[in-house]
Amino acid sequence: MSQETIISALDTNHIDKLCPNCGAVGLLPCFDLKQVPAHSCLLMSSRDEALEYPRGHLYLGFCEGCGFLCNADYNPTFQSYSPNYEETQHFSECFSAFARRLAQRWVDQYQLHAKTILEIGCGKGQFLDLMCELGNNRGIGIDPACRPERLSLEAKSRVTFIQDYYDESYTHLTADVICCRHTLEHIHETQEFLSSVRRTIGDRLDTLMLFELPDVTRVLREYAFWDLYYEHCSYFTAGSLARLFRLCGFDLLELERDFDDQYLILAARPVNQPTASELELEDDLKLTRQDVMAFRDGHKKAIQSWRLKVQSLAKTGRVIAWGGGSKCVAFFTTLGIQDEIEYVVDINPFKHGKFLPGTGHEVISPERLRDYQPDHVLVMNPIYCSEISQTLAALNVNASLIPVC
Repeated sequence: MSQETIISALDTNHIDKLCPNCGAVGLLPCFDLKQVPAHSCLLMSSRDEALEYPRGHLYLGFCEGCGFLCNADYNPTFQSYSPNYEETQHFSECFSAFARRLAQRWVDQYQLHAKTILEIGCGKGQFLDLMCELGNNRGIGIDPACRPERLSLEAKSRVTFIQDYYDESYTHLTADVICCRHTLEHIHETQEFLSSVRRTIGDRLDTLMLFELPDVTRVLREYAFWDLYYEHCSYFTAGSLARLFRLCGFDLLELERDFDDQYLILAARPVNQPTASELELEDDLKLTRQDVMAFRDGHKKAIQSWRLKVQSLAKTGRVIAWGGGSKCVAFFTTLGIQDEIEYVVDINPFKHGKFLPGTGHEVISPERLRDYQPDHVLVMNPIYCSEISQTLAALNVNASLIPVC
């Protein structure tokens, strides 16, 4: 099936569904893509398995009431988070440095020493362990994809892992800090989830909430279709995130962008009375609507432009992509990439020899490039260009770097 047949024309009518973030009726459609792999970080053991992986419908709707975007046709039964889900970015020195700076700032700014930190969606546990190490804290990590065996004995002595989804059955777990990084975007019923967390906190009004998640503003303005994928059923601007927290009984302490404006960073505390917006990034509803309206048409031109660019590069030499994660899966499946690119490179050794769901491209180690010698490297996240350039130089690989942005 050609990709042209699965990118649909957008209807001008509103989607007749409630916004899961604020409860308003009706969502404005802004992106419609069929046959999207249901997972992009759950890599397959064979190419055939990857090609046959289940697919869903990505039908983004925009709530004009709160500025939230979500997949209006999301089916949670497609999702299966397990220890084989390989989402970690901590093998990158660039990302690890960012994570350490953030952890150190939070520990210093909020005096997090000898505290109990509960992380919802802790992944493989590296950030939670970092917070515990820097502040002599105790950690509790909940995630169906956690892999405690990857951490050192010292780390495991300060962090307890629960291999499960977080829900209200864990109300008995009290903590001074509730941390949640790169998880809220995977939850469709966002208001229900955050309200559940607020009920769990109860009258412990000194509880600190620390959240980090992708910022959709950059995605809209850059027409970054490669940042839209099935796992991410919820997409936040700074304002829509703030409005959700205030609606669910929290007051905001900080709201900012980081990691080259790719991520939103939020800190909050529970309150018993409604609070008014007061932070600089909260007042974004008018601009967000303008961004959405531009994106509705702009992303189609971006798709066509990138399709032609990849085809052109493939005619001049060998092309590989660097970064075997969600961005790459979305980029490949949206463009319908097959023979134009043979391999995807990733520094995470747990991805090597695996295959991308949807397209079946093999993920290889950087060392394989010594023999393969690509001519062009598509960098799926430009923030890693310097790191990748240094690695290629060390491998004696002379290839042009082409950032996807």
